[in-house]
Amino acid sequence: QVQLVESGGGLVQAGESLRLSCVAPRTVFSANTMAWFRQAPGKERELVALITSGGNTNYADSVKDRFTISRDNAKNMVFLQMNNLSPEDTGVYYCNAALRVRRITWGQGTQVTVSS
Repeated sequence: QVQLVESGGGLVQAGESLRLSCVAPRTVFSANTMAWFRQAPGKERELVALITSGGNTNYADSVKDRFTISRDNAKNMVFLQMNNLSPEDTGVYYCNAALRVRRITWGQGTQVTVSS
């Protein structure tokens, strides 16, 4: 079954860290720029960070210098290291191809809740 599986979320206090993981099917992972997205309560899903197949990265301004995206091409995995978390980072985090035309069905996501 072709699916994305995200994990690593949880409930943390402001200032703490979490590391998210995503396993992607090779069909979507190989040669594709991958990304992490998040959806806060009552808001649309937004792109948080992306990484090309060659390892170049880009981040939303709101997470720059706090979040780090990485990938393991041998394992078809994408990671998101999140440091100095704030309540504004609360939401469900998803991974998928960065380009809309390359995306597959969204996974369940992983919930991140940051308390103040």
